[in-house]
Amino acid sequence: MSDTPLSPSSGTLSDEVMPAFLDSTYSWVRLMISLLIATIGSVGMWSIIVVLPLIQTEFGSDRAAASLPFTAIMIGFGLGNLVVGKIVDRLGIFIPMAVSAVLLASGFYLSTLVTSIWQFAIIQGLFIGLGTGSCFGPLMSDISHWFHKRLGIAIAAAASGNYFAGMLWPLYLKGIIEDEGWRIAYGNVAIIILVVMLPLAFCLRRQRPRVSTNLTETSATTQQSSPQKLSSGLSPNMLQFLMVVAGISCCVAMSMPQVHIVAYCADLGYGVTIGAEMLSLMLAGGIISRLLSGVLADYIGGVRTLLLGGIMQCIALFLYIPFDGMVSLYIVSLVFGLSQGGLVPSYAIIVREYLPAHEAGQRVGQVVFATVMGMALGGWLSGLIYDLTQSYQAAFINGIAWNFLNIGIISLILFKTKLKKSAAIA
Repeated sequence: MSDTPLSPSSGTLSDEVMPAFLDSTYSWVRLMISLLIATIGSVGMWSIIVVLPLIQTEFGSDRAAASLPFTAIMIGFGLGNLVVGKIVDRLGIFIPMAVSAVLLASGFYLSTLVTSIWQFAIIQGLFIGLGTGSCFGPLMSDISHWFHKRLGIAIAAAASGNYFAGMLWPLYLKGIIEDEGWRIAYGNVAIIILVVMLPLAFCLRRQRPRVSTNLTETSATTQQSSPQKLSSGLSPNMLQFLMVVAGISCCVAMSMPQVHIVAYCADLGYGVTIGAEMLSLMLAGGIISRLLSGVLADYIGGVRTLLLGGIMQCIALFLYIPFDGMVSLYIVSLVFGLSQGGLVPSYAIIVREYLPAHEAGQRVGQVVFATVMGMALGGWLSGLIYDLTQSYQAAFINGIAWNFLNIGIISLILFKTKLKKSAAIA
């Protein structure tokens, strides 16, 4: 492909010289395939939430110990994002996707054979967690190279597969679990992954064309060979560090409703089925929020979108404290989903707005790893707080405190960006 200059004044590709592969028909087809893979490959993150009360009963553990398999999945998921992100920068997405399908299918099958909570937790981390890791950050990173005008919505849509999984899989699994038990349900998932996800991975074999940055070209062309990035007035590593801390804090807060809503409903006497329905409703709202946030980010940028989402999530967490009736919990769960869905994709958008494109895979992987560690920490911490207090009220307050930390950090990044722009204008 011929070299493609950029508009130096705007820092974006001009319409006349935009490479043909950006925002193309194939780009949208690839996005749909990525969405399907993410929906199937993210099953482990949500199936564990549905079976958490059953695991606790079967193995005779307390709530904190029963939360460990989820924590193990999230740790494996985070490591998968971190490691696979670097691989995608070099080799592309196809091989990681194929390996992911094999790991996931193996993990779900082996889970049906366990006899202790520790065996179950180890399998969740090593097989299901690592396998799921390829289906989030690396997919967002890969699809970001195929879009320009619609970068925000593309990243958000790829990330929405995670929430589609949360909306659909609990509804599918709950019927099987009620009739035949969680082990049969996990066996069915293993078969579906092999039959559907593995063939879809082969549809992502096409490598993206690369825009040349040949430094022997003329000075004008050289200056136009890569997009100008937004500047936060911070070094790349400092910006990365702040996003890591922000990612941890926002997802410690996010984990309380997402991880424990089923167990919370069981404790209130509403049952696991009602809890699974609330989780699905929450994540359905998350899908809407995620897609709308992607559209919004294309207009106001990732930082402002992230800040808005953080504030809305904090408000939703406050609403859980006074309202615990069945109808009110349905409503608050939907509000929570509509509030927080766009948070994690916004980090990937910020990476592409502020940091070098050729480092997108590893940098998105690092931030996603941080958000996952936040989910893992928050899921375990909420279980521990429950064991200590026999109530989830203190766990909600803990989440709100972490949410305030997130809002403060993102406000700082936005302030530094505005300050940098003002200095440039002066």
